[in-house]
Amino acid sequence: MSRPSQNNTELNIPIIDIADYIHQPGPDPTLTTRIAQEIHQAARTPGFFQITGHNISPELRARLFNAMEAFFALPRETKTSLHRTLSPALRGYEGLGDQMLEEGVLDQKEGFTIGAEWGDEGGGGEGEGQQARFLQGRNQWPAEEECPGFREVMGEYYEAMRGLSRAMFRLMALSLGLEEGWFDEFVGSKDSVGVCRVHKYPPVTPEMAGKMKTKTRGLGAHTDFGALTLLLQDDIGGLEVFHRPTQTWHPVKPVKDAFVVNIGDMMERWTNEQYTSTLHRVISPVSDHNRYSVAFFNEGRLDQIIECIPTCLKPGEKPKYEPVQVESHLRKRYGSSY
Repeated sequence: MSRPSQNNTELNIPIIDIADYIHQPGPDPTLTTRIAQEIHQAARTPGFFQITGHNISPELRARLFNAMEAFFALPRETKTSLHRTLSPALRGYEGLGDQMLEEGVLDQKEGFTIGAEWGDEGGGGEGEGQQARFLQGRNQWPAEEECPGFREVMGEYYEAMRGLSRAMFRLMALSLGLEEGWFDEFVGSKDSVGVCRVHKYPPVTPEMAGKMKTKTRGLGAHTDFGALTLLLQDDIGGLEVFHRPTQTWHPVKPVKDAFVVNIGDMMERWTNEQYTSTLHRVISPVSDHNRYSVAFFNEGRLDQIIECIPTCLKPGEKPKYEPVQVESHLRKRYGSSY
């Protein structure tokens, strides 16, 4: 059941319990319909919500955060030897200031990106023997002795998030009045791109914050490129969303065991703006501790043509966007942010 924000002056970021869909051997149609309706309302506005009742175990999440902390503590030269610019698939490490999502603001974060392993001849993974396309390829990894268990837990988490993403897209389909499996090929084919990126945001100490006139950006204001993002964050906070009607920023407060879900530009376009891709940013945490988060970006099947979903057109209404291929859309957006 969704819960409103406790403070009426804050933007309500709904919390939706999806357990009745995820954990039931045969989901109750009535309960599934309720969940889909809650998602529909949240996806329209504010375009952000949090989900509980998922199937990503606390044990896996704890191991992941421990592994992330160990990786980012590695020597700088070890991390830069895995830099994303060395990867045809744009995977690997990125350092402070490598990305600029907000004009004139270099992001104050470190990151590390992986995707599905696209197999070389005899190398295993998806697409073995086929030429990799945009955002497809092999991951870069630190040596096992340098960061024990990092590769294993990242791979385990990636596969778990692919499963949760498929479930979320099925709920999204129902929320739009479509057949439950309408997005299955988009999110689940061998050419579907899912990007998992872990982040470390260095803190701004309370003493430093007192001397600053403006907030510093861990991640500049932006909308997400793809269709649907699932974010796991720690309890430090810093994520903010923009409320267009009032032109104000509002925090997305961490909720224990929850994932933050937000609509991306591709889904906004697909739904003829019925669902909202909302501007958001990360403010560098005022804390004595680093902030860690993990984002899973569902970028979709590269050959998919994004054109207005039939149920998103009212009688006499026309699509607001021309059809666009997923790969073309992603190349344009990635090219403008690095």
